[in-house]
Amino acid sequence: MVRAAVSEEEQLRLAKFKKYYPTTFCGLASDDAHGFLEECHHILRTMGIVETSRVTFTTFQLKGSTYQWRRTYELGSPADAASLSWTQFLEMFLREFVPQTLRDARHAEFEQLHQGTMSMSEYVVRFIDLSRHAHVLVFTVRERVRKFIEGLCHDIRFSMARELEMDVPFQQVVEIARRLEGMQD
Repeated sequence: MVRAAVSEEEQLRLAKFKKYYPTTFCGLASDDAHGFLEECHHILRTMGIVETSRVTFTTFQLKGSTYQWRRTYELGSPADAASLSWTQFLEMFLREFVPQTLRDARHAEFEQLHQGTMSMSEYVVRFIDLSRHAHVLVFTVRERVRKFIEGLCHDIRFSMARELEMDVPFQQVVEIARRLEGMQD
């Protein structure tokens, strides 16, 4: 199967993308598949790269066995097959490079997450890190805010009851929680 060569304009955008020095992904156990995808997506979103090019540019960063995985997929697809959407690529990539047992464990960890003895900064980082494994649980901003507040220590959670009733952006809820924690010290 032969794919059409990319246009000169696409080559210029790829060169611009490469100037951001995106990481490569080899599929080693030490590689962070989620982090790799998030970094590529951040760069591409910043550049305003369109949906179909996101997959092309991200797969350009695959090396070794991950490159072979992608190549095998391409060779097995009909020449006239539609390009993968970003969402389709993400699902395929994560299914291949993040073991189901790890995804399930992170999902369960997120469901059980509570601030406990963590500082607010530690809790925020842990919440954001684990939430990427549980998109179904925090599909909307309101659900994300609810889950975040429910995991806070009792005094702060009690003080934030009003935020549960309003459509407050997640980052604003985090800032309110940080101020409340500071008032407790």
